[in-house]
Amino acid sequence: MKKHEPISHVMSTHLVTVHHGDPVSKVRRLAAEHGVHHIPVVSGDQLVGIISWSDILRVSFGETFQADERAVDATLDHTFSIEQLMKKDPVTLADSATVRDAAEILAKGDFHAVPVVHGTKLVGIVTSTDLIRYLLAQM
Repeated sequence: MKKHEPISHVMSTHLVTVHHGDPVSKVRRLAAEHGVHHIPVVSGDQLVGIISWSDILRVSFGETFQADERAVDATLDHTFSIEQLMKKDPVTLADSATVRDAAEILAKGDFHAVPVVHGTKLVGIVTSTDLIRYLLAQM
């Protein structure tokens, strides 16, 4: 395995993002449409946070009570904002980082995705799944 492989070789650059002022229901919709579990929150092209599917599930009991999805979205949108649910100032990686740098952060198990930035501009995201795929390709 290459110890100093650039993070750009494993990170996703086709990003699904939300604006910090968007409704929470947009996060639910985008996660379902794109099959992602972590969505960076931006203001323009600047990263301001990250919201995960787990953050939404923590405050949503729609599936538990078999509520209509529209009713769940309406309740979430009227009760919470993305800014209230997102992780502010998330741990990030510089676009000059290596795969090893990402592995060291994700191995701690605190979260499963790390935004990649150039300065404060969001340029990618690397997930635990990206690292597993990378490792499998090395075998």
